[in-house]
Amino acid sequence: MPPRRRLDPAQRRAQLLDVAAEEFAAKPYDDVQMERIAARAGISRALLYRHFPGKRDLFAAVYRQAADRLLARTELDPAAPVVEQIAAGLEAHLDYFLANRNTILAANRVLAGDPVIQAVITDELAVLRQRLVDAFGLTSHARELASAAVAGWLLFVRVLCVEWLASESFSRTELREVCLRTLLGALDAVTDLAPPQP
Repeated sequence: MPPRRRLDPAQRRAQLLDVAAEEFAAKPYDDVQMERIAARAGISRALLYRHFPGKRDLFAAVYRQAADRLLARTELDPAAPVVEQIAAGLEAHLDYFLANRNTILAANRVLAGDPVIQAVITDELAVLRQRLVDAFGLTSHARELASAAVAGWLLFVRVLCVEWLASESFSRTELREVCLRTLLGALDAVTDLAPPQP
């Protein structure tokens, strides 16, 4: 156990989230122990439970922090081509998913029915959806159609990524290409179907 250090509550919370993120990334959810997280942080279990009442609460906080960081890293730049930015954002997500396989699988399989985890996922998808729709610069009916298509595409990407992490039955390159081509196909359909702007 590392020597005990006095930290203010915000510093302690940040430390616990860092330690927990490492534990959840390294092991399946059921193998992560709160006692080990407390020991690695150099605190008592009681203090850990004062910050996070249970393992699901701690996991949800780790997952929320990861989602926020990913969203910050994948902000779209209006000056760059949209498709290139989407490809770069997808790569950033895949990098994170690979480095945190157990965390992603826990959120999407073990804890798939947990309302707090689902709220984190729903919030992240809503931000991504809004960013993409804004970046396409569509208006009126075309925007509404694109928004619905993007919502479906984001869920499609999520399912494919979880399948890829769980089975490794196709390559990262294949995953990326299927995801990008599916979005481009959906956008082509949107522009074909949407009536011309008056």
